[in-house]
Amino acid sequence: MTPPVPTAPPDLADLAAVSARIGADPLLIQGAGGNTSVKQRAVMWIKASGTLLAEAGMRAIFVPVDLPAMRASLAAAEARADRPAEFALPGVSLRPSIETSLHAVLPQRVVIHVHCVATIALAIRTDAREVLADRLAGFDWAFVPYARPGARLAALVAAARGPDTDVIVLGNHGLIVAADTVAAADALLSRVTAALAAPVRPAPGPDTAALAALASAGHAPAAIASAGHVPAALASAGYAPAGADHPLHGVATDPARLALALQGSAWPDHVIFCGPGSVALRPGETPADAAARHRARGLAAPVFILVPGQGALLRKDAGAGALALARCLGEVLARVEPGVAIVTLSDVETAELLDWDAEKYRQSLNAV
Repeated sequence: MTPPVPTAPPDLADLAAVSARIGADPLLIQGAGGNTSVKQRAVMWIKASGTLLAEAGMRAIFVPVDLPAMRASLAAAEARADRPAEFALPGVSLRPSIETSLHAVLPQRVVIHVHCVATIALAIRTDAREVLADRLAGFDWAFVPYARPGARLAALVAAARGPDTDVIVLGNHGLIVAADTVAAADALLSRVTAALAAPVRPAPGPDTAALAALASAGHAPAAIASAGHVPAALASAGYAPAGADHPLHGVATDPARLALALQGSAWPDHVIFCGPGSVALRPGETPADAAARHRARGLAAPVFILVPGQGALLRKDAGAGALALARCLGEVLARVEPGVAIVTLSDVETAELLDWDAEKYRQSLNAV
């Protein structure tokens, strides 16, 4: 007989309420990103992989895991520490978050991990540690350079933190806060995000008429698609201008932001939901041409196309996760100061994410 699912801690409902609130804020969470957890003795309740924090008040998104077993596996550097589903307690159907190990190495009861755009705007900088030291003076914090989410990142976090560290900035990734109560973790998140907040730099507005004309011209007929020039899915979907106030327009109209975007992907969820890097329209190209060029590299049709000096086009059939990360790119780069050098993910780091079974599972629950 399958053992019953353990009783949830009394404050799981409080954590669900906080999770739903932050999950509805695209400046903190995009799509299925981010996660929260609470520990109760030998059990840790953590957001399930592929679920949305924003839905925490509407459905059960937390799953119980065997905390001592996970910690022992991490301490022994076992390969299974990167397979959090193996630590889920019997009776649950969802998989624990791919970042379960990250929560397990922290001693505090409550952990909140967000993909705060203001944090990412600082965490992708080559001088991130120095800039953060100024912003986070007065906090007990640590900075951990980029590593793929999972057991290796958890080990780096464990090594970087001090006995009382409760704020961790993950390079090219996001922010973690930890406390012993839900209320304290929530309050700490508010204080840290306020300390890391940055103004949104203005950018020239989009040329919506030019974008609309391009989108119309770039809609490839099915006959051309069947001839192999572009995929049939693209022929039926095509591209459309992003909304007039969409932050992604600024990436195309501001040369400094465009240059940063074209350097490559700077955080994991961009790779997972939008694909590697960014695509910009070349002179004389249509959106279908740009998409075909991208696909010639063995990649899916781009979620968005940046039109230099004019604005951004979004793929009409893009899923919610992809659209959330396209917006995230605009929000992050709007907060990066001009002239700042950034770190992007290497080809090896990008391939690690694209070939990761855990991320393929998360994508399957959040169609892109």
